[in-house]
Amino acid sequence: MTQRGLIVLVCVIALAAALRVAIGPAAAADGSVHLAFGVASGEILALRTNAALSAGLLGCVLGLSGLALQVLLRNPLASPFVLGISSGAGFGVALVLALAYTLSIPAMAFGGEVAGAVAGALATLAIVAWLGRAREGSDPTTLVLAGVIVGAIFSAGTMLLEQLVPHGLRGDLLSWMAGRLPEIPSRAAFWTLACAAAGGWITLAARAGALDVACLSDDEARSSGVDVRRLRAMLFIVGGTLAAVAVAYAGPIGFVGLVGPHIARRLVGSRHAALVPASALAGAALLVAADAARQAIDLGTGRLPVGVVTALAGGPAFLWLLRNRARSGA
Repeated sequence: MTQRGLIVLVCVIALAAALRVAIGPAAAADGSVHLAFGVASGEILALRTNAALSAGLLGCVLGLSGLALQVLLRNPLASPFVLGISSGAGFGVALVLALAYTLSIPAMAFGGEVAGAVAGALATLAIVAWLGRAREGSDPTTLVLAGVIVGAIFSAGTMLLEQLVPHGLRGDLLSWMAGRLPEIPSRAAFWTLACAAAGGWITLAARAGALDVACLSDDEARSSGVDVRRLRAMLFIVGGTLAAVAVAYAGPIGFVGLVGPHIARRLVGSRHAALVPASALAGAALLVAADAARQAIDLGTGRLPVGVVTALAGGPAFLWLLRNRARSGA
């Protein structure tokens, strides 16, 4: 079952990537632009291949982040977007850019967009986790509600900061907040994303056995010899940092980190030795497929941001998961 599930995910990624490379706008003889399906070449092929690769790496990062947060909070509804972490990271990026503009200094003086995103993501995760533990134990409903409210507050803060910057930067921030894959990412941003994906995968895979134990109660985990406090600190840092890197790269993209691990569990089971790579591959498959789908949707005003596509598809999936959880009494 495990190998079959991983093979299915790899095949889905390959098919989605092929569609992403093959679908795109083309110019007609009369100068109009229409949607075309075919084999691209030259610079067009390079751009589409880079976009597919970026989507795959970003989906991998989001899938691993969602898995880390679900284990950390022992809550299958946890994800960077649902818990407000994406909004917190977005606020951190907007704050860095606003300060850089206001003080007329480079953004790197504050550590750059990635540093702002990491600080915002970890601060949000800490707040939501604290609110979720405010009463007896860690209540899933309280965590989700806290994430929604904290995320809304940070989103409002981001919109406030947008009013403090010039129109050009404001437009970029608005487009970025909708979740967009950069057409031509900088080399530094691309390799930061790739290193985050590889680092998160290796870190979680190396502790796969401990992650299995961490899903049990604290007493059972300690009796198995697992240092629960150290493991949770690792999951806190890994989950928050991966979410922050994803937001800094493409803006807040919702529901990939939630749905990806659930798809992986259905395909390979709940043991983390297989679940870690499966979550990464499932996240990659979802985002590459979403990017291919948005290329095929022509509204006459340009392509939809990929974050809109994932929200339209992931929102109903989240409601379905929430409904099933309520019915099961979990």
